[in-house]
Amino acid sequence: MNWYKHLKTINHHKWLVMKNCFRVGLYKQGLLHDLSKYSWAEFSVGVKYYQGDRSPNDAEREDKGYTSAWLHHKGRNKHHLEYWVDYSTDHSGALAGCKMPEKYVVEMFCDRIAASKNYNKEKYNDSFPLEYFRKGKARKNHLLHPETDALLESLLVMLAEKGEDYTFDYIRREVLHNKKSKKK
Repeated sequence: MNWYKHLKTINHHKWLVMKNCFRVGLYKQGLLHDLSKYSWAEFSVGVKYYQGDRSPNDAEREDKGYTSAWLHHKGRNKHHLEYWVDYSTDHSGALAGCKMPEKYVVEMFCDRIAASKNYNKEKYNDSFPLEYFRKGKARKNHLLHPETDALLESLLVMLAEKGEDYTFDYIRREVLHNKKSKKK
């Protein structure tokens, strides 16, 4: 029955992200978000390591030392910071985060809210995505580009302090609208 529970989890997550993306005008991204989770490479691993209260990727990583589903997923979904990691331009050979287009930062923001809601259920509050982000940022391998990092964190702080309605309205008016105006 894990296949059904996992399918329900990813469908619910996808629904939450889609609703959030639609609230800010990212209709195409909302519809296409995380379609790779339905591929055999990701779905079968999700079923095998399904737990219901955290990502199956964490369990696979603990079991094998890596997660094949995540390696597949991050290379196909531009809303993940890992998609935007490349070798640094300073010729050091080090990996560095590239600046993400705002529309993918916003999708990442929507994704973090949905994941927090999916795994925390009725315990969720608007500070959870920020807390999760800051835990990840404390790790040494935080590879977000400084401008991407600043935008994402500012949106997560806004969410924690002012709530969803205010933050989604701000994103629609200030983050995404101004980007469209600059193209004209």
